Amino acid sequence: MPTAASTVTSGRLLALLSLLQVRRQWPADLLARRLDVSERTVRRDIDRLRELGYPVHAAKGPAGGYRLEAGSELPPLRFDDEQAVALAVALRIAAGTGAGIEEAAARALATVRQVLPSRLRQRVDALDAVAVASAGREGGPQAGTEVLLALSAAIRSGEEVRFDYATPAGPDGAAPRPPRRVQPHHLVAGNGRWYLVGWDPEREDWRIHRADRMALRVPNGPRFAPREVPGSDVASSRAAGLTAAG
Repeated sequence: MPTAASTVTSGRLLALLSLLQVRRQWPADLLARRLDVSERTVRRDIDRLRELGYPVHAAKGPAGGYRLEAGSELPPLRFDDEQAVALAVALRIAAGTGAGIEEAAARALATVRQVLPSRLRQRVDALDAVAVASAGREGGPQAGTEVLLALSAAIRSGEEVRFDYATPAGPDGAAPRPPRRVQPHHLVAGNGRWYLVGWDPEREDWRIHRADRMALRVPNGPRFAPREVPGSDVASSRAAGLTAAG
């Protein structure tokens, strides 16, 4: 049975490996700060990764540090929970992009889903989204995974969502807006952003909200009978000119 110390060490090794995978080279002092340990502990953990077969290269000097070498002998990659969910979500979206990789993405998703723990598999399965073609990629903040999963769960259960919505700053002293209510229909990915397509019962019209601007309130609102999106085509809802929320 693993001890508490071994569990902490394993978790730290996973975090270290995750950091090495996202940046070409890490100074030892920066890794130590990110992991909240000493540089000596970082060196010991690097040695443990090497023992596991990960080719971690150490460069000396002012510009030195650690980097994970790429190569055919690299052991199977390990992902933390957040990375695993993000990978599966990305593959799910890629499977519907129309970019010529749908079949490969679908097979890769099936492979990833098969090895996910049940708790993560349920989170991935809860996210149902459509990808739309786009000419470019918008910058700025991105929606959090928890927001997307909560919205997808509301869509599946047919429950209204209540949320605060961040809009460009208005005049000083403007009164805060009350929470919005939407009957969510679908999540749409396009232009590097996530959008919620839904029916606004107060305005009696369809609206599109940027998910990164939504701060969800709990609990959800009442259940509703789903409507058909105009044209019955979720993927083209943005291009069809549905009203964007302001």
